[in-house]
Amino acid sequence: MTDSYLNATTPDLESRARPEDHGDLRLWLRLLTCCNLLESDIRSRLRTEYETTLPRFDLMAQLLRAPEGMKMSELSRHMMVTNGNITGITDQLEKEGMVERNKVATDRRSSIIKLTAKGKRTFRKMAESHEQWIQGVMAGMSEKSKKNLFEALGELKLIVQTQLTLRS
Repeated sequence: MTDSYLNATTPDLESRARPEDHGDLRLWLRLLTCCNLLESDIRSRLRTEYETTLPRFDLMAQLLRAPEGMKMSELSRHMMVTNGNITGITDQLEKEGMVERNKVATDRRSSIIKLTAKGKRTFRKMAESHEQWIQGVMAGMSEKSKKNLFEALGELKLIVQTQLTLRS
C-alpha cells in the first residue's frame, strides 16, 4: 500500500492541531491518527488478501478463543457492536462454512456460534498474516521505543479507566 493511498483515505487528525493547542490535545490527536492509519492498513490488507473485513476477522478471533462457542449476545458484548451486526456477519460466515450455529437446548431463542474446522484453518492463516503486518509496521521502531510506548500507554489506560470509574 502506498503512502498516497493512506493519505487519501485516512484523515490525519493530528494535522487539525495548531501549535498553540494544548499538548494533551495534540497527543490525543496523534494517538487517533496512529490508530486510524494502522486500522486502515489492516482493513485494506484483509480486503485485498483475504476478501474479508475487519469485523469478520474480529468475530472469528473471538470464536477461536472460545472453542466451546459463544452466544450472539456474548459476541456482541465482546465486540462492542449490536446483535444485528453480529447476526449479519454470522449469516455470511455460516454460508461460507466458516461457522456453525447450534440451538441452546434450554433457550430456543439462543444459538451457540462456533468456528468450523474450515473457519479455524482460514482464521489461523489470516491471523498469521495479521501478526506479520503488525510486526512489519512496528519494525521501524527500536525495541526501547516500543517498550517505552507500551508502558506509557499502559499508564494512560489505567488513568482513563480510573477516571471513568470515578464518574460512574
